[in-house]
Amino acid sequence: MSRWAVVLAGGIGSRFWPLSTPERPKQLLPLVTDKPLLRDAIDRIAPLVDPAHTLVLTNASLVKPIRALLPPIPRENIIAEPSPAGTAAALAWAALTIEQRDGKDATMISIHADWAIGNDGAFREALLLGESVAQKNHTLVTVGVVPTRGDPGFGYIQPSAPGRTEGSLVKKFVEKPDRDRAEKLRDEGYLWNSGIFIWTVGDFLTQARQHARELKAALQLGGKAEASDFFGSVTKPVSVDVAVLERSKNVTVVPGDFGWDDIGTWPALARVRDKDELGNVARGDVHLVDSSDNVVHVDSGRVVLYGVDNLVVVVHDGLTLVTTRDKATDLKRLIESLPAGDETA
Repeated sequence: MSRWAVVLAGGIGSRFWPLSTPERPKQLLPLVTDKPLLRDAIDRIAPLVDPAHTLVLTNASLVKPIRALLPPIPRENIIAEPSPAGTAAALAWAALTIEQRDGKDATMISIHADWAIGNDGAFREALLLGESVAQKNHTLVTVGVVPTRGDPGFGYIQPSAPGRTEGSLVKKFVEKPDRDRAEKLRDEGYLWNSGIFIWTVGDFLTQARQHARELKAALQLGGKAEASDFFGSVTKPVSVDVAVLERSKNVTVVPGDFGWDDIGTWPALARVRDKDELGNVARGDVHLVDSSDNVVHVDSGRVVLYGVDNLVVVVHDGLTLVTTRDKATDLKRLIESLPAGDETA
């Protein structure tokens, strides 16, 4: 058995503006530990997968900084996507690459570069369980995270046998629900759709050719095609969930409980960083008095908060962002309103 890891590291993470920019997006930022999220992801999976069997898929503009960040990963394993085409195309291209190098029976573990994981050991145990199920049953495996709250920001998975630790066939995928329904789904035994996938490349490519009509022309080109031709042949950018998993009847979900969080916004850091006794999360030179539930990130200088609650304050490169935790969940309108040049500060 040969095991590979595929790390998806594209995107710009604009919701962490002004710290994140197209040149230094979320996955290259030290948001949870003192290391960039991508570095944490690679270190977390390294006990299971050799660097020579680790592929990192990213934007063309990020190949150089990622190469500098991950010297053990061979240069040919850092793959630039010529154009955005969704995770279905990215994972299909990765599977074809692995098939060319190592055959169709190789196992492929797919993770994202921008997660927080509380328990690395339990995370790896879930991956190994998923790998065993994928190999034994020739099924596509996703790890469904046991939810700690009804969160409307995540998708959900309904197992056919809730609570079965060795996994069960997926009964239904649910897109991001409203908060009331999210609480109900949690109570009914649904799992968070984490985006962790495990399968043999042969099994995945068989299912992709059967179900992913958006990738039909690209898959016909095969693994010997140029990446530009493959991605250029994708008729519509589409996620692997939509293109393959939701259309297949051969998807198994394995439950996992390891402190997973998809930290997509500044307020989400309050869930994964240490808090003070009033619920504040602060990094840098920060002084707080009579203030609670604030998220503060300071690269230089000093910030003092007095008598304020539920704020996000970010100081970076001469620019200061002050907003509420509610507003900080969607910075798109703010960024679009800024004078030219400020949005990439």
